[in-house]
Amino acid sequence: MVSMTPIRDPKKDALLTPENAALLIIDYQPTQVNSINSTDRKQLVHNIHIVAKIAKLYRLPTLLTTVNVSTGRNHDTIPSLREVLQDTPSYDRTTMNAWEDAEFYAAVKATKRQKLLICALWTEVCLTFPTLDALREGYEVFPIVDAVAGTSMLAHETALRRIERAGAQFVTIAQLTCELQRDWNRKESVEGFLDIMFDSGAFLKL
Repeated sequence: MVSMTPIRDPKKDALLTPENAALLIIDYQPTQVNSINSTDRKQLVHNIHIVAKIAKLYRLPTLLTTVNVSTGRNHDTIPSLREVLQDTPSYDRTTMNAWEDAEFYAAVKATKRQKLLICALWTEVCLTFPTLDALREGYEVFPIVDAVAGTSMLAHETALRRIERAGAQFVTIAQLTCELQRDWNRKESVEGFLDIMFDSGAFLKL
């Protein structure tokens, strides 16, 4: 078995690659996590940690943003996630829609990536609004659906339907990890890939 040589241009590939995608992580703060009712909160926190580890493994440009920390109305990113992303720039906002914050918007532009992976709390607000705006500007947007959640199942599912109709392309943690890895011959990331797949439950230790 021989992989294609040369490999497809990773910057122009239609599929997600470490060279053509960026990750946006929006509002994983205590207040938001504690108000989630569409999924198990402990599992949600575990899943966003896995997403952060994927970003580190494949060296994805990653932007972190919070809302209302500087005003004193809210707390910063949950400490366990901030620890994984300790070198990641974070942008605090007053806007519910991260796309309407000048610094965050400029940082997204500066990545020069047209494929945006996005995780946000809540699905119905902080995921939906920037997703719709990014799609209008010609970005491809990929919400990581097992790492997002809403204030109710109805709010979560309604928001997902809305952004899917607008053109968002849903991915899961397992699908994303396999899409970025793509080839067992990319040996530098195989060990980390396996760790993530076991940690996410996609691979089972028998």
